[in-house]
Amino acid sequence: MQATKPYSTAIKARGQLTIPKKIRELKHLEEGQTVSLIPLGDAVIITPQRLELDEARRRISRILKETGTKADDLLTELVKEREALYRERYGKKAR
Repeated sequence: MQATKPYSTAIKARGQLTIPKKIRELKHLEEGQTVSLIPLGDAVIITPQRLELDEARRRISRILKETGTKADDLLTELVKEREALYRERYGKKAR
């Protein structure tokens, strides 16, 4: 088990809790992501609640943003790749 430095944060008036940036980056937590809170004795465990589809969407969105690619361009290239694969496999143009 990896030893980590403890971080302190305060609970705001409406019950909001800020997770320090270093922990968010280390655990790949992003804005809007759902987490589970598990009470365990005197402690509370916070764990990411990752749905496979949501995780895929987040990763694709991050890649598009980092590369400056637009979704329309990605879809256009996907159609081209699909056509090429179909021709390679079946020797003719896809319908």
